[in-house]
Amino acid sequence: MSEHRVVIHYCTQCRWLLRAGWMAQELLQTFSEELAEVALRPGSGGIFQVLANDTLVWDRKSEGGFPDIAELKRRVRDVIAPDQALGHIDAKPDPAEP
Repeated sequence: MSEHRVVIHYCTQCRWLLRAGWMAQELLQTFSEELAEVALRPGSGGIFQVLANDTLVWDRKSEGGFPDIAELKRRVRDVIAPDQALGHIDAKPDPAEP
């Protein structure tokens, strides 16, 4: 059984629980075998941070907003399962396509 853990620290004053819950669901679905837990940690002051195994992988204030779910999955994967392929999420866009 995996011991990998993700924590989503979100602002309750900003009403970001729904966003945090959706991201938790996406991570649990993608990393169902790798994750032991995804925790939602309420906070205040506009906080929205995602930590994987205590490593900060996203901070709303320093990143300037919220993560695209594909980018968040890549960053979490890089911490908990660096050798795991993410399928179409890992595909590089074709510069020839409009």
